[in-house]
Amino acid sequence: MFKTEVTKLLDTALIERPDLFLIDFSINSENHIKVIIDGDKGVLVEDCMFISRAIEHNLDREELDFSLEVMSAGAASPLTHMRQYKKNINRTLSVRTNSEEIEGTLTEAKDDNITLEWKVREPKPIGKGKVTVKKEAIIPYENIVEAKVMIKF
Repeated sequence: MFKTEVTKLLDTALIERPDLFLIDFSINSENHIKVIIDGDKGVLVEDCMFISRAIEHNLDREELDFSLEVMSAGAASPLTHMRQYKKNINRTLSVRTNSEEIEGTLTEAKDDNITLEWKVREPKPIGKGKVTVKKEAIIPYENIVEAKVMIKF
């Protein structure tokens, strides 16, 4: 009953703010509500406050004791939602599949796969020395074990 009510409040808030989307939501046995959100243009503190107020102001603390935690997906958190890939186009990702790990620039995020591009130095086909070769990988979402944005300073 409590989880259903909180879910409805959360869904209503996310409909009101279509630029935000849910990454994770849980309620433990002690009524600790944990909501992790992301946004198409990132998440500000005000966005977390908006979601928090949409839930907290519509629940009666006299009726039920609860705690609420609303946070954004961290910069080092793995990507779990297709919209996260789309907002990170042209950024460097580290993608691990069952068979390999690739680090490259995310150039495309379609409904069923992503495209990564990177450059590598390889021996020349003829003669001595190396040449820079542009590589590309198209990876279906179902093959991705983990994908993270590589933060560069």
